[in-house]
Amino acid sequence: MSMQAVLIKDGKGPVENIYIGETSIPTLQPGQVLVKVKAFGLNRMDISQREGNYPPPPGSSEILGVEFSGIVSNAGTDISEWKVGDEVLGLVGGGAYAEYIAVYHTHLLKKPSHLTWAEAASIPENFLTAFQALVLVGKITEGDNVLIHAGASGVGVSALQLARVYGAHTVTATTSTQEKIDWLLNLPNGATHAANYKTEDFAAVVKKVTQNKGVDVIIDSVGQSHFNQNLEAMAVDGRMTVLAHMSGAVVEKANLAPILYKRLHIEGSTLRRRTLKYQAELIAQFRQEVFGKITSEGGEGPVRTYVYKVFPWSEIQEAHKELETNKNAGKIIVEVV
Repeated sequence: MSMQAVLIKDGKGPVENIYIGETSIPTLQPGQVLVKVKAFGLNRMDISQREGNYPPPPGSSEILGVEFSGIVSNAGTDISEWKVGDEVLGLVGGGAYAEYIAVYHTHLLKKPSHLTWAEAASIPENFLTAFQALVLVGKITEGDNVLIHAGASGVGVSALQLARVYGAHTVTATTSTQEKIDWLLNLPNGATHAANYKTEDFAAVVKKVTQNKGVDVIIDSVGQSHFNQNLEAMAVDGRMTVLAHMSGAVVEKANLAPILYKRLHIEGSTLRRRTLKYQAELIAQFRQEVFGKITSEGGEGPVRTYVYKVFPWSEIQEAHKELETNKNAGKIIVEVV
């Protein structure tokens, strides 16, 4: 049987190479369920994969997309917790840009009735990445001062809110425009402070915010351009989680002394290439500690999901172009219609 999916002409290339075409419906493996996709989220890794720079993990679908919402359409006899008709959201190594997706039963969460399909699809990759970076790796504790780079990104907005939920004393966000700064500072449970990294020394900003103590936790997806200021901004025993290196991976000149005398902890973190067991345990912990606190943008929960724009999948090229502009504050979602 066949289905429609977003495919890439020649296997990789510019945005003009993506199109909706026919491919086979996934075959279920033991432990998997088949979900009819209603919406999927866009992430920067999708652009990297489309361009041929980020292949999916072994065993994962070559189709783009790692997060989705939808309806269970088939569950194997070995699956007890999900049944046909269940509304879910989930995380995968690839394959979400399609009408149907095969996903391990451990990688699904029940869709809350108060969330739309688009809102539900905006949760898995962003919030699980932020939760892992902040809680498991960053080891946030009550009273910490936190610095979140790329604060208006999907992961950034998620991390800001989670830091507040876990009792951070201050949460400073960096971003590139005053418009984004104003938006972040006006979120109900967002940044307490912000800095424009293009015009300000964010290390000086956080030192002022923290009375010269520095920040205890940094979540960084920018890399090279921020590295030396990060060392300057960190407090004694500070922890930095490195998620990506959007500005480059090579730091040509750095003073390592702060790492020594401030006893800094710097750790890289990925999610897509983790083992299924690790991901399942992460999802289970996230479900227990955070998931029930998430509401829509107009809800009353301490954590909210923010959807920037929703595209029909007939406009998948336009959706990718929008993501490439880096103008979005919140998540870009595509609905499968």
